Amino acid sequence: MPPPIVECVPNFSEGRRPDVLDALAAGIRGPGVRLLDVSADPDHNRAVFTFVGEGEALLEAAFRSAAIAVERIDLRAHQGVHPRIGAVDVIPFVPLAGGSMPACVKLARRLGALLADRLGLPVYLYGEAAIRPRTLVEIRRGEFEGLQTAIAKPDRHPDFGPARIHPSAGAVAVGARGVLIAFNVNLNTADVAAARAIARAVRASSGGLPAVQAMGVPLRSRGLAQVSMNLLDYHVTSPLAALGRVEEEAARRGIGVVESELVGCAPREALPSDPVTALRLRALRPEQILDPAALR
Repeated sequence: MPPPIVECVPNFSEGRRPDVLDALAAGIRGPGVRLLDVSADPDHNRAVFTFVGEGEALLEAAFRSAAIAVERIDLRAHQGVHPRIGAVDVIPFVPLAGGSMPACVKLARRLGALLADRLGLPVYLYGEAAIRPRTLVEIRRGEFEGLQTAIAKPDRHPDFGPARIHPSAGAVAVGARGVLIAFNVNLNTADVAAARAIARAVRASSGGLPAVQAMGVPLRSRGLAQVSMNLLDYHVTSPLAALGRVEEEAARRGIGVVESELVGCAPREALPSDPVTALRLRALRPEQILDPAALR
């Protein structure tokens, strides 16, 4: 029987320095690991790395890249539109072909303990790996700057590591979850207030589409505003459905859609037959399309 395949999708607080991104990629590559995609954005100042492999090799690759992030990324000098608490902000493990959620939970908790013990990072567990009932949104509240004092409060103590923030690398959230699709829609306006209003209308917490998180952010390098979304269950809300709702809400405000962006990877079955045209994608690399059976 082929070994189970697990996906790891660390998000690093760096989207502008190619040399740092190259170093992170080099840290991930190794026996038993396949780096599928790197998506980086200068406005978010964030990079999403997607790699797959077997459990032990995956854990080691995640740790190596986190150590490089701690060494090379200083949040005291970091600015970007995406919320973040750490140089390596979040590390989720995702079961794919033959992988199981319990195995991903074990990987997440083992990695969390290593990051605390060897790198001195405060570690928060989330998703299926959570020990305390708190969400990623709650963990990130106040971001790096606010967490410097909030971490001392009992309800904000990390699950592993010291109850004090790492001075330059912050903290990290490590978790286990199902497949998540990061999908952004760029508007033909620089009006961030309009993007935020559209995001409010789209996201589940405000009564919008189920299993959708959304925020409106500025893309200053392009003179646009963006509705940035996480699709937590593409079986419930697909990228095509999310785009349609954003287009509707934008049109109500006299705003058009320029293009969309897929950040990282998405399963083939989550995408329409002609995703570039149907989703108005800015670009789509073949390696962004996940076919779990082909990864074995």
